[in-house]
Amino acid sequence: MALEIKQKIVAYEVVNAGDEAGCEGTGPASESDRKQSATVEKKEAGDKQAASAEIIQMHEKLERPEMILGSTYKIKTPQSEHALYITINDVVLNPGTEHEIRRPYEIFINSKNMDHFQWIVALTRIISAVFRKGGDVTFLVDELRSVFDPRGGYFKSGGKYKPSLVAEIGDAIECHMKMIGMIEDEAMDERQREMLLAKRKEYEAFHHADEGHVTNTPATDFPPMSKLCKKCHTKAVISMDGCMTCLNCGDSKCG
Repeated sequence: MALEIKQKIVAYEVVNAGDEAGCEGTGPASESDRKQSATVEKKEAGDKQAASAEIIQMHEKLERPEMILGSTYKIKTPQSEHALYITINDVVLNPGTEHEIRRPYEIFINSKNMDHFQWIVALTRIISAVFRKGGDVTFLVDELRSVFDPRGGYFKSGGKYKPSLVAEIGDAIECHMKMIGMIEDEAMDERQREMLLAKRKEYEAFHHADEGHVTNTPATDFPPMSKLCKKCHTKAVISMDGCMTCLNCGDSKCG
């Protein structure tokens, strides 16, 4: 029998089959409602637990693990007889989960050259402290690369200009951050590389046409008459058809 409800419902309870004559047939429906309600409550509890799961981020109170991953980079400048070895150790956060990340934890710089010992020790301690603070530490790369040596910089193999040793340490940190995914590697696509290679061959053929041969310049080097690129600081800018183009990064005045 249908009942008309004329007042607001302020409370309710589940009535089992047979409790009241006027509620015949409501038992199975109530059982179904209970199961559905239990399923909803279980799902909500699971969602709350997942939402409240602790995702560990890098912070200065994070204890150093027993085992830590590291990578070592070698720096050899023409200004020093001995090379520098930069070791950056990383800590893996949230291992085995979808939130697993690898973040730099500390840095060490070692060399037989003791001329820079004082400031290198100070630099490594400061950088390590910044690493352990957490957050976006990629700004270190730009800060270090903007340091210029008052005595002048130097060119690396391949025509890459380094304004100072500190700037090259910044390059090593950038390389490491790209490896662990902190910095996106904006590499040129295949089409752009092919275009720059074709332009390089055309340039060399044009400038050595009078000699009757084309020089076999190594892929890491650029034409000797190249100019310094203001974007990537590599001596790789050539002029073809009135357009200045960098053969290293692709920067061009013609867009």
